[in-house]
Amino acid sequence: MGQVVKSHMESTISEAYIKFLRGILGRGPKETKTYIIRDMVIVRLKDVLTQEEKALAHTERGRPLVKQMRRILRETHSVQTEEIISTITGCQVISSHSDISTKLGEQVEMFILDCDLEKKCKVKME
Repeated sequence: MGQVVKSHMESTISEAYIKFLRGILGRGPKETKTYIIRDMVIVRLKDVLTQEEKALAHTERGRPLVKQMRRILRETHSVQTEEIISTITGCQVISSHSDISTKLGEQVEMFILDCDLEKKCKVKME
């Protein structure tokens, strides 16, 4: 892997995640930020809901449906998302977790790795 700057790896993960979601949903989040913290990669995605999901999320019956659909989509593609993280980081994903807020339209992805990625990265010093 060589000397990789942490912030560069975080932005690479964000870009790959956006591209992946666009391929599945036809659109990506408005904003994505990735955080590498020791053996964890946390991806925060803002404004992820489609127009249809936003409409459903405004109803009491629709909110759980949107969450359930997103959970099923995530489970269906979990191997692919974990491969994205493993390929970029050079670490194996031990487990991954996801949640979505229908109120805020935000999604959070967390990946637990088999190594301390912060130690592997060189923090860019200015």
